[in-house]
Amino acid sequence: MSKMITILGPTASGKTAVAAALAARIGGEVISADSRQVYRRMDIGTGKDLADYTVGGVKVPYHLIDIAEPGTRYNLFQYQHDFLAAYRDIVARGAKPVLCGGTGLYIEAVLRGYRLAPVPENKELRARLEGKPLGELAEMLAELKRKNGSAMHNTTDVDTAKRAIRAIEIEAFSGENPTAGADIPPVESVVVGLAVSREERRRRITERLRQRLDCGMVEEVRALLDSGVAADDLIYYGLEYKYVTEYVVGRTTFDEMSARLEIAIHQFAKRQMTWFRGMERRGFAINWIDATLPTEEKVERILGLAAGDEAGGAGRK
Repeated sequence: MSKMITILGPTASGKTAVAAALAARIGGEVISADSRQVYRRMDIGTGKDLADYTVGGVKVPYHLIDIAEPGTRYNLFQYQHDFLAAYRDIVARGAKPVLCGGTGLYIEAVLRGYRLAPVPENKELRARLEGKPLGELAEMLAELKRKNGSAMHNTTDVDTAKRAIRAIEIEAFSGENPTAGADIPPVESVVVGLAVSREERRRRITERLRQRLDCGMVEEVRALLDSGVAADDLIYYGLEYKYVTEYVVGRTTFDEMSARLEIAIHQFAKRQMTWFRGMERRGFAINWIDATLPTEEKVERILGLAAGDEAGGAGRK
């Protein structure tokens, strides 16, 4: 099995447990492709599910989790380089890399080998954009993407004004510096998607949100704020950290927070699926398997897909 195996899917599809079980079976190590699990002490809200990495009493090694401090701005450029270092280390030791996550941009960037550069802060641009409504920022980003022919940012990147301004900053820099960036080689991979019906996905999201709130997600956010992380920095991360922070600082009630957060997570899962379908249109063969199957059956199916690919079957279009 020479190619990497990638497991993707929307939030609450059970990716981590499948990736860990697969890695345990093949002598592999999991590389996370989650844009928020990189942050330390952001565990419940990001769904790290670290217990899933223990399979049959054996700990499966994982990478690119807990590598950045809350309040910092980890980005795609950093992820590409961190991924490549982890990937090369795993392969050099004779282990099998398993890429797993729901951040489609990160997955596509490393599989296709996006050529990126570290984008400096543009204070003049930020000053011009400060205070503009989110809708106007989204339109500006869409226009820049059209000019650049870019697939780098989607609606996930414009759920707050700060994120939209940073996305515009990146697209503006890329348009003005088309040859900037280091060469990142593409990585060959068998890509497997965990398919879950809309109804089942909604049920899982609702149940998981309830569990996270019961298991201390509010206390986690409160502890981050007490440690000195600014409220605006947590809000920047979106979803759980945005809505729970707004509740903790007194901007909303608990019931308002939980209702709005649940809607936002459902919308996020829908956007994830839109990205994955876009990947298929852009040339990736995603082998979809039923997320509700028992874990061992999913692992067997993935191994079968990988074996078929080695024999000249699946892979990338």
